[in-house]
Amino acid sequence: MRHIRITNFYNQSPQGNNFGSQMLGRLLIKWLCLTGAVLFAAYILDGIYVKDFFSALFAAAVLGILNMFFRPLLLILTLPINVMSLGFFTFVINAFMLKMASGVISGFTVTGFWTAIFGSLLISIANWLLSALIQENRMYEHTPPHPQPTDQNDDTIDLNQKGNKWE
Repeated sequence: MRHIRITNFYNQSPQGNNFGSQMLGRLLIKWLCLTGAVLFAAYILDGIYVKDFFSALFAAAVLGILNMFFRPLLLILTLPINVMSLGFFTFVINAFMLKMASGVISGFTVTGFWTAIFGSLLISIANWLLSALIQENRMYEHTPPHPQPTDQNDDTIDLNQKGNKWE
């Protein structure tokens, strides 16, 4: 018998913080991870130049804002090309976002199309690795088959699997 416990993540906090401060902390961590990824790409590739840490910090902020607002729109507009290229056109969109960020930040420069392609690939991989290394609270947890009794006021759903049925 398997047991899965799904907890309302946003109402619980080990430190007693509220929802806003939790989300702000997660945003700051993701921003620093993206900054580290930009610095890593600048260190590895010759065509990406970062003047100092603050330029990388601002470049990560601009990349985050561009990816939040323009990337979904570009993915929808280029959906036929993306489908025909089996998703490889996404690398071109990521490179375009990287070139746009380098146009906005004066201490951050990306020269050349292929440098932007490889830079966006390196930044994506490094950002993914750094984010995966950081432990963050999950919405779910796998518990042993016989869990400890829980408080009835904690917004928790306990599911037990018996055969092909969840109870």
